Amino acid sequence: MLHRTLLPVMANLVAFEAAARHASISRAAEELHLTQSAVSRQIHQLEQFLGVALFQRVRQRIVLTDGGRIYAAEVRQSLASLATASHQAMSFAGSDSLNLAVLPTFGTRWLIPRMGRFTAQHPAISINLSARLIPFDFQEEPFDAAIHHGEPYWPGAICEHLMDEDVVPVVSPAYKRKLGLTGARDLARATLLQQATRPTLWADWFKAAGIDEVDALRGPRFEQFSMVAQAAVAGLGVALVPRFLATEEVAAGTLLLLRSHTLTGTGGYYLVYPESRAQAPLVRSFREWILAEARRGTG
Repeated sequence: MLHRTLLPVMANLVAFEAAARHASISRAAEELHLTQSAVSRQIHQLEQFLGVALFQRVRQRIVLTDGGRIYAAEVRQSLASLATASHQAMSFAGSDSLNLAVLPTFGTRWLIPRMGRFTAQHPAISINLSARLIPFDFQEEPFDAAIHHGEPYWPGAICEHLMDEDVVPVVSPAYKRKLGLTGARDLARATLLQQATRPTLWADWFKAAGIDEVDALRGPRFEQFSMVAQAAVAGLGVALVPRFLATEEVAAGTLLLLRSHTLTGTGGYYLVYPESRAQAPLVRSFREWILAEARRGTG
C-alpha cells in the first residue's frame, strides 16, 4: 500500500537531488533555473518533513550527512525510474507501441537485424525492446510480449515456438592453430568459455559427444552469449554457442566452426504473450511477422 503521508513534495526532492549531486546550492539553482534562496528553502522544507538533517556546512561548502548520502542515492534512483516510466508513457502518443522483453543476444544478433522488414510492413508501429533473462509476471511488468528460451511454459501466458537451438563449438583461427584443435577430444585441453546462465552446457556437450572425465565446468564465465563469442574471437578459449548467434563471425572468418559435434535439444525459442493480450492488434501483428521470420530460417 502506498502511504501518501510519507511522500515528500516532488519539487523538494528534485532540489535536494541536484544540490547533493553538485555539492552546491548555487550550481543546483543554476541547473533548475531557480534562485539560491528558493533551492535552500525547498531543501529546508524537505529536512523538516523528514525530521533529519541532510546537509552540513563545512568551510562554506555543503556536505551530505550520513543520512543524506543514503537518502540521495535512493532519491536519485527513484527519480530516474520515474523519468523512465514517463518516457515510456510518452511513447504511446502519436503511434502504436509494442513493448517487448527480449533475451539480449537474441535481440541484437537475430531480432534487430530483421526489424526493418517489420517496420516496412507496419510503419505506424514502434517496438520498444528491453532485456530480460528470466520469466516475469506480465501483470507486474509493462510488456506486451517476450522472447523466451527453454521449455514452452510461462504461467498465464501463451508460448509460440519460433525455432529450436543447436549449439556448436567455435574458436578463433589463432587459438585453433595454437592448440592444434581438430576434434572433440582435443577440447578437453582447451580453455572452455562458460555462459553463466547455462552452466551445464559444456558438460552436456561432452556427455553427448561420449567424452568422459573432463572438468567441463572450468573456464571463465560470461553473462551473455555475445560476450562468450567475443571472448572466443579474442582467442581466450573455445566457445559453445547457438549456431545462428555466431553466423556473422563465422562468415567473416574471425571464428571457425569446429566440425566435431553439435548439441541439440537444449531448449527452443518462443514468443510469449499473456492470454489477455492474445487478440490485441499489436500483438497479433508482431506474432504473425516473427513467426514468418522464424520460418525463413535462422541464418
